[in-house]
Amino acid sequence: MLFVSTVNPIAFSIGPLEIRWYGLLFSGGFIIGYFIMQMMFRHRHWKSDDLDRMLVCMFLGTVIGARLGHCLFYEPDYFLSHPLEILKIWKGGLASHGGAAGVLIIMAWFCHHYRYNFMMLADMMVVPTALVCALIRVGNFMNSEIVGIPTNGSFGVVFTALGEDFPRYPAQLFEAACYFTIFILLSLLFVFWRKRNSGMLFGLFVFSVFLSRFLIEYIKVEQADYLTGSSLTVGQYLSVPFIIAGLAIMLLAHKGRFGKSACPVKLSDTSQTTDKKDK
Repeated sequence: MLFVSTVNPIAFSIGPLEIRWYGLLFSGGFIIGYFIMQMMFRHRHWKSDDLDRMLVCMFLGTVIGARLGHCLFYEPDYFLSHPLEILKIWKGGLASHGGAAGVLIIMAWFCHHYRYNFMMLADMMVVPTALVCALIRVGNFMNSEIVGIPTNGSFGVVFTALGEDFPRYPAQLFEAACYFTIFILLSLLFVFWRKRNSGMLFGLFVFSVFLSRFLIEYIKVEQADYLTGSSLTVGQYLSVPFIIAGLAIMLLAHKGRFGKSACPVKLSDTSQTTDKKDK
């Protein structure tokens, strides 16, 4: 079914201030994720104040990492020649691989500073993160960006905002559907798979998200301003280490290297005992 997209990327305006769908979906995802994490923190009897600090750090880590990732991975020549342009984030340009790296760095720092178990926290974080990823891709669709290659199939979308009259694959929506499915799967596993080892959900998230990204790249327009010289895109090359890492984490988690997820005790809480594997 052919669809003609005439979506205005601007949701509404307040005087000279334009509020875009992308910004609403991005920030809305973090807000929903905050409430999901609140329930998880209450379940483990962890401090809500720590959650507030963590999400502020995570938001900054995501934005900074995604921005630097885009500038250095996809348009290095331009941004290295115009470094001040890196700061102009309102012009667009965020890379999921850089955002993932930024989140991992911030999480590692947070867990070390506030004495949380990294893998236990990561198993919680990936649930709302998958939903945020899905909403961001819907925002990309609203912006008519990260589009797919032209198609003659029945699932094409004409992006009139690009001045085109031919259909393309809605790669953003395909990716969003994959991430939303991962969100549902992780949610069910988090609730019902109570005897899992720490790290299993984190590894599954990393593996499935970047495998989806790798496969969808085949129908996506190359985002980098240079060619790799092979049949793989820059996005695919960047996804491979994450796919391997996800598999490795699941294997180690299966062997119990990160301990059990059932323990509800924060590491700094010395009034209760914890399994040494969780330290």
